[in-house]
Amino acid sequence: MKLTKRGHACVRLEKDGRALVIDPGGFTEPDAAVGAEAILVTHEHPDHFNEQQLRAALEADPAAEIWTLKSVADQVSAAFPGRVHTVGEGDTFSAAGFDVEVHGQMHAVIHPDIPRITNVGFLVDGSLFHPGDALTVPGRSVETLLLPVHAPWNKVSEVIDYLREVKPARAIDVHDGLLNDLARTMYDRLLGPDGPGVGGAEHDRMASGDSTDLG
Repeated sequence: MKLTKRGHACVRLEKDGRALVIDPGGFTEPDAAVGAEAILVTHEHPDHFNEQQLRAALEADPAAEIWTLKSVADQVSAAFPGRVHTVGEGDTFSAAGFDVEVHGQMHAVIHPDIPRITNVGFLVDGSLFHPGDALTVPGRSVETLLLPVHAPWNKVSEVIDYLREVKPARAIDVHDGLLNDLARTMYDRLLGPDGPGVGGAEHDRMASGDSTDLG
């Protein structure tokens, strides 16, 4: 599996000549989802869900499909009948040759006065987990964790504890669109193998467009 980091919370996964994209949103390049057979969306916030990007991808490839929760599906399914699939916690499906499990139900708390929305995470091929905007623990071992490092709803102590609990072999930063380069060096130190008890996970910070082979 090859992973390519795209802007903010978005990644592109490729295997056997097929592609799957997770969370192309408003902080992501406009063409991030174009060329993917499958698109997964964790929730409706605009930094994860951009309707124009989804439309561009589905119009470019008549076989492309979307898997997402109801709040997103309701906004795009009418335009693409039969190509938008609603999923929730516990569901499993295959998309573009990848096996996907759905974990989680709710977005993390931003503030007690702000109503919570739904959010799901996606475990791909039993090895890579994208939690969306939550610190969901998938309940099984994870080789690669896409780690939301910076958001209005988290703080670094919670991110460290999340790494400790999931215990991935490798953590790759996502949800990093609001961090400048100075902040990223601090996160590298705190979340890397020499950080305060993160379990020795290899920590990677990738620029948009960078790729890595996950094996």
